[in-house]
Amino acid sequence: MPALPHFLAADLRVLPVAVHGTPRPECCAYVRAPGWESLPPSFEAAQFRPIATLRNPDDDAPEVLAEYHPSGTTFWSADAPVAPRFFPYNQSEVWTCVTCARPFLRYTEAGGYYVEERIRELDPALVVDAALP
Repeated sequence: MPALPHFLAADLRVLPVAVHGTPRPECCAYVRAPGWESLPPSFEAAQFRPIATLRNPDDDAPEVLAEYHPSGTTFWSADAPVAPRFFPYNQSEVWTCVTCARPFLRYTEAGGYYVEERIRELDPALVVDAALP
C-alpha cells in the first residue's frame, strides 16, 4: 500500500461533510462520534478507507502530546478544536465512508495496559491551524 498523503488544516477544511442536523446516510449512520469515541462494536472496516494522515512524515515518533483547548474544551468535547499539530490529531489518519465520503479521524490510543481504537467525525468548522508553542 502506498504511503498516505500528509494533510494539513487547509486540506481538512475542504473535505465533504454531512450538514449538521440533516439525517445521516444509512451507510455509516451507526458511527456517531462528534467527539473522540471508542470504535463502536458495529464498526465495519470495509465500509471505510484511509485517505490521508495527519502525522508529520518527517517525524517518526511525534513528541507533541499537548492538546489544544484554548476555550476550555476537553479531549472528549464535541466542540473541541481539530488542531492537526496537537495530540491526538498529530497521530491520526483521515478515513472516509466508501459510500457517502463522510470523513472521520482515527487514531490508536496506546495506554500502559491497553490499546484502543478511537474515531471522531470531522467537522471542518472546528479545524484550526494552531501553531505549536
